[in-house]
Amino acid sequence: MFTGIIEAVGTIESLQPAGGDYRVKVAVNTLDMADVKLGDSIAVNGVCLTVTELYSKGFWADVSLETIRHTCFKDYRADQPVNLEKAMMTTSRLGGHIVSGHVDGVGTIIERHDDARSVRFRVQVPKALLKYIADRGSITIEGVSLTVNGIEDDVFELNIVPHTLAQTVLVHYSAGQSVHLEVDLIARYLERLISKAESTEAPKSDISLEFLAQNGFHRG
Repeated sequence: MFTGIIEAVGTIESLQPAGGDYRVKVAVNTLDMADVKLGDSIAVNGVCLTVTELYSKGFWADVSLETIRHTCFKDYRADQPVNLEKAMMTTSRLGGHIVSGHVDGVGTIIERHDDARSVRFRVQVPKALLKYIADRGSITIEGVSLTVNGIEDDVFELNIVPHTLAQTVLVHYSAGQSVHLEVDLIARYLERLISKAESTEAPKSDISLEFLAQNGFHRG
C-alpha cells in the first residue's frame, strides 16, 4: 500500500523484453534505498512494482503483459522521468490517501493553465471510472494523491500546488499527455459490497405468525 505522497523522481533507464513480458530498470536518484530489499514494492508513476534486483543506482522490476496492457508503460523510453514512492509502513503518517498501486485506467490531460501560483489540469477519464470520482474526493494521478476540484461529463479538474508540481513529473505534463488513474479504494470496495448485497436474495425463513403463535411468541 502507498499514500500518494511522492518521495522522489527517478528515471527509466531501460525497458527490456524478457520471456514474453518485460523487465524495467529504474534509476532512483534521491530516493533512499537503504531499507529496500528484494521483494519490496515501489510505485513507479503509480504502478506497484516488485523489486527483483538492486543495482548501484536503483532497481530492476518485472512488468507483466497485464500491466503493459493497462498502463502507459508500453510507451516509456529510456530517460523517462517517473514518480517514485516506497510502500508505506504501518508507523508512517498517511499524508495522502490509501493507494494500492493498481491502475484503474488511463486518462488524458486535455487542458493545463496557470491559476495564480498553482496549475490547473483538466483530465478526461474513461467512462467506466466516472462513478468512482466525486467532487472534493480523492484520486491518484501518476501515483500522486490529489483532490478532485470539480467534474463535468467525463472531465474532472485538479489544482496542483507549487510544491507538488516541483516534486513530481507533473511539472512536465501538458495537454495530450496520458496519465495513470487510480480511483479511491474505499469507493471501489463500497460499490462491490453494495452490488453483492443487492444481488443476493434474502434467505427464506419458515417462521410465520402461525409458528410464533404456536410457540407462545404471538397472540392473534
